[in-house]
Amino acid sequence: MSRASWSAGYNRLLSWLLPHTLLGRLSVVMVFGVLVTQLAGGLIWSAQLRSKAEVETRTASQHLAHSAASAVRFFMSLPANYRPILIQQLREMGGTRFFVNTNDGPITIHKIGDNPLANMALGEIGATLKTDLPFLPGFRLAFAWPDDLIVSSDGLKVADLPDSWVQHTLLIKPNPAPVLVIQTELEPGNWLYLAALMPNPYFLDTDNPLSAERLLLQGVSLATVLLLSILVVRWTTRPLAALSDAADAFGKGEAPPELPETGSREFVKTARAFRAMRERIKRYLDDRERLFVSISHDLRTPITRLKLRTELLDDEELRSEFHEDLDELDMMVKGALQSVKDSDIHENRTEVRLDALILRMIRDARMAGHEVAFSESGLTVMAKPLALKRAIGNLFDNALHYGQKVEVSVASLINESGANIQIQIRDHGPGVPEEALLSLFDPYTRLEHGRDQNAGGMGLGLGIARNIVQAHGGELLLRNHPDGGLVATIVLPQT
Repeated sequence: MSRASWSAGYNRLLSWLLPHTLLGRLSVVMVFGVLVTQLAGGLIWSAQLRSKAEVETRTASQHLAHSAASAVRFFMSLPANYRPILIQQLREMGGTRFFVNTNDGPITIHKIGDNPLANMALGEIGATLKTDLPFLPGFRLAFAWPDDLIVSSDGLKVADLPDSWVQHTLLIKPNPAPVLVIQTELEPGNWLYLAALMPNPYFLDTDNPLSAERLLLQGVSLATVLLLSILVVRWTTRPLAALSDAADAFGKGEAPPELPETGSREFVKTARAFRAMRERIKRYLDDRERLFVSISHDLRTPITRLKLRTELLDDEELRSEFHEDLDELDMMVKGALQSVKDSDIHENRTEVRLDALILRMIRDARMAGHEVAFSESGLTVMAKPLALKRAIGNLFDNALHYGQKVEVSVASLINESGANIQIQIRDHGPGVPEEALLSLFDPYTRLEHGRDQNAGGMGLGLGIARNIVQAHGGELLLRNHPDGGLVATIVLPQT
């Protein structure tokens, strides 16, 4: 795949994924940036948290293992028949670090689920016990939840013991913590059972970055940042929307609202530049109209004078040629003035019933003997009535001149740009060569068959119609029909 095609595909993907408004795009970028930042920060924090938890767990495991080794040595030093008596006294006195019991064999422990931090703690404890008590055959180590923890050979559980025996040793309620169980054989048939909590009972949660409290804190932080970001973006883009509305109104020939000189420095500068540009364009349009009016007025007098002088010529053929040239010159002057005035009709927009407007044109055409097909649509559009009538009339007159039959249709369509009104006028004439379609809007452009069928035309109607349609925020499209004839389509926003 070439670099250009890859870039084009990437741009299409971004266009499809991102919203079409500036507010939406900036909001998506801000949300994505915040999420990526929080994710990266969470990963770094999680790695640091895990490293810190491992160091603390390793240290705590060694400390607990040394204490367990001391307890094992103590009970080994006692005669076997003294051990139950001492254990009973310890339970009644309380305050011991370990819950201690003796059994005639090892107890099966229901271990907690596999956990890397717990496995590391068991490994560290086992290694320390072997170092401190190398003369013992081995140790059975496990972490278990207190609800399922069995403490004696007869199946007695921690939950069945009196609270005074375990309230200072093991956490059972309201938030149980995993219990470390150490079992070792002191003599054949005599096993010592030690149960205790880690120095940090909830050490398994210390390396969990997704605890409920942390998730709540990150959620509140994310919501706050996103809310502030969207408010800032909205505040930033609102002046741009006002500028867009003003430019759209000015382009349609309406009085644009004044832009406030408030907000950021860049917007104030843009608003002033837009105001200055609008004034320059208005002066240019006024000067253009005055210029054409003056030219028309100044040329009519010498043209009339020349026509009178040609009447004095004795040569009738020469006189006729002069008359034709002067008539053509007069028509060109009037056409140029018409192209300026008709595309700049000053009137307010109002709701126009398209059926009524088009039916008036069709009635006159049918009275003149033309065949016109039209089905009423009941649609309306906000437009300048006289200007829109001029645009549709120019296209309708062209269709009557160049085709034996005319078909007119009005429909409402919805596409990517929103709801539109489509006015389509088709003639059944010879059509237009494809290479000549774009040049039809140029002033004084007339094709050969057009000159033959409409000798009085000047080639200005299509250009005037397009200028009017564009001033309404729409577009005028020309194409050849597959079955013959030209199709002119006016597309207007349905507002």
